[in-house]
Amino acid sequence: MRIALLTYSTKPRGGVVHTLALAEALARQGADVTVWSLGRGGDDAFFRKVDHAVTVRIVPFAARDGEDVGNRILRSITVLAEAFTPDAYEIVHAQDCISANAVDRCIRTIHHLDQFTTPALAACHERAIVEPYARTCVSEAVAAEVRAGWGLEPTVIPNGVDSARFEKAAADEAGRRRWAGELGDYVLAVGGIEPRKGSIDLVEAYALLRRDQPDLRLVIAGGETLFDYRRYRDDFDTRCTQLGVQPNILGTVDDDALPTLVAQATVFAFLSTKEGFGLAAMEALAAGVPVIARDLPVLREVFGSTVRFASTHQQMADALRRPGDADQVDRGRSLARAHSWDDAAGAHLDFYAEMGR
Repeated sequence: MRIALLTYSTKPRGGVVHTLALAEALARQGADVTVWSLGRGGDDAFFRKVDHAVTVRIVPFAARDGEDVGNRILRSITVLAEAFTPDAYEIVHAQDCISANAVDRCIRTIHHLDQFTTPALAACHERAIVEPYARTCVSEAVAAEVRAGWGLEPTVIPNGVDSARFEKAAADEAGRRRWAGELGDYVLAVGGIEPRKGSIDLVEAYALLRRDQPDLRLVIAGGETLFDYRRYRDDFDTRCTQLGVQPNILGTVDDDALPTLVAQATVFAFLSTKEGFGLAAMEALAAGVPVIARDLPVLREVFGSTVRFASTHQQMADALRRPGDADQVDRGRSLARAHSWDDAAGAHLDFYAEMGR
């Protein structure tokens, strides 16, 4: 089966991580897989090495000075559409709004639903939901939103997680010592500083936590995004100054170093206001790190009793202060092990076959 998976970026965002892991798992099961993406900022490869069994097509996408977000997204769609060769594939599977708009006939994975205020971007979002001939979601909660909003019936195929990679990192004493020496003891968040990640809420909770744990630092990794969050970042910086919080902001961490950064964390903060699954939190569980999550239906569905949930800043601080016990950590590792990319790939191949009948 010749499959094209399309994603919008080469950077380590959740949907891109999903795309590459799924592609490699599909290839292990005998599929002929090509991953297409835009090479932003001069990129000619993904943020990590991709298994040689997967073909990679990176479409150059040059930056333009002064281009706003809306026009950049619309140009992204045009550039990817002009380069893509749909007739070469039996299955075309778009992983995001941009790639779904760039192809005529496709399957779409709806990782989560966004809200856009500009008419052009709202129309792109709508087309990416209603025009594909089939849809998958990575959780039942997102599928329920699609059913309620559009009357469509997506198929739920949960994410996998490379649990062995993060379990190995937990046993990598040298790698973890490097982070301990640089950062000390720390609360970790992965995903950058943006509204959807609840970054300001994390600062508020951390400020309360620090009153009785002054040596516990706040570390934030990640950050690549299409959107312009400069105003939110200004608000974040202002609130940090007001509260006397000095987070260690690492930016994008090399993929080989990320697992030990996660494994060394005292606690993993996952305070997103909207998620489709929560892959970064699942990786933390695989590394044996306790996770504190915002109390969202989708995270209740995915994580059950393996994480501690919180809604208010005080609850978040209390949960970060007492993140869980050994039994909860063990349940978290077991949950991560139960989410295999090979199982996810098998479910996708069954779905593709069903769509072809």
